[in-house]
Amino acid sequence: MKIIKKLLKKIMPQQNYEEYWKLTNAFTKYNLNGKFFKTLKICVDFIDENSNEVYSNKKYKRLQDEIYKVLPKNYLSIRKSINQMVKMGFIKPYLVDYDDLAKDYLNCRTEKKAKTILSKVVYKNFSANRAVNSENQINHLSFLIQTLIEFGNLSKEQVIGLMLVDVKNYNSDYITEEDVKYFQNKAIKVDDSGTSFVERKHNQIDHFWNLLGKLDDLVIINSTLYFVEDAQRIFGEDLKAITKRRDPYLHRLYKNQLQEECEEIYGNPMCVLEHLSYPVLIASHIKPFIYSDENEAYDPNNGLLLSRTIDSLFDLKYISFTDDGTMIFSNRISNDVKEFWKNYKLEENILTEKRKEYLAYHRNLMTKIDARA
Repeated sequence: MKIIKKLLKKIMPQQNYEEYWKLTNAFTKYNLNGKFFKTLKICVDFIDENSNEVYSNKKYKRLQDEIYKVLPKNYLSIRKSINQMVKMGFIKPYLVDYDDLAKDYLNCRTEKKAKTILSKVVYKNFSANRAVNSENQINHLSFLIQTLIEFGNLSKEQVIGLMLVDVKNYNSDYITEEDVKYFQNKAIKVDDSGTSFVERKHNQIDHFWNLLGKLDDLVIINSTLYFVEDAQRIFGEDLKAITKRRDPYLHRLYKNQLQEECEEIYGNPMCVLEHLSYPVLIASHIKPFIYSDENEAYDPNNGLLLSRTIDSLFDLKYISFTDDGTMIFSNRISNDVKEFWKNYKLEENILTEKRKEYLAYHRNLMTKIDARA
């Protein structure tokens, strides 16, 4: 048995414990009486009932069993749920206590008040690297908010870069523009594993981005984070239209059409650039959703089926394509990334005339962003 274990250790790749703002992906909605609300209530009641008992694995397991009775799901998801409560700051590590506002949140009668209390708890306590059995006093959200104050707004790519910052050893309350560019490039750089941080940690990235959009006084517009007051000053009367939400059913049909297009051309759904049938593919808008009218928003010609990595580069305007499908690069992207992707191009059979019009719009956006960088 020992010999087998040694052989397995040699042939199995070592786990890469890279440093980043670690997040669980259990809840994306925080509605009253939703799953987040019900899980938090179970945790708070459990802590009250067992306040005199020190932390142990048995105690942790009993809490998981209590959640399972009300919200039956696999125990991995339950552990993620509890950890999310701890990272957000509602529940304290080692299950010894909870934030003073936790019960106020549970007693809310309106969604507006619940959102305000959630925002207070998260801003005061959020530590991405805290866990049920591990304390961590670093407040990652405070670091991000201080950076937002300095910058005025933060693009999604900048927020992704922030997720790689070791806040504990950073010598300021916010990041400099030079440093954030370094971490942005690091996030999209393909390393020896053949993947980038953006690709490996897409769930955590999406979850954190979603959480930011749920907090009071913050708003996300065209993949950029603003304080609401600043967004109102910049966008004025257009703010309500800009922050419109996708229709989930129409978006599903939109993605289905892109998949069907791939099936007709290539035999099965795949990334139209890499020609690989990834288990997860993104229906990526060419002309951003917020700038599209009702017809453009769900027009399959205004979309490309892409892998997560390519979608991230395309969505953040690091790359675009000419009318003949040649990939072009933003001047914000590093040379090693350009070198890696330089020979990839879109094939002529997906470059419809209407899609070329949308691509021209996308190229123009990339040029404008580059000019501001």
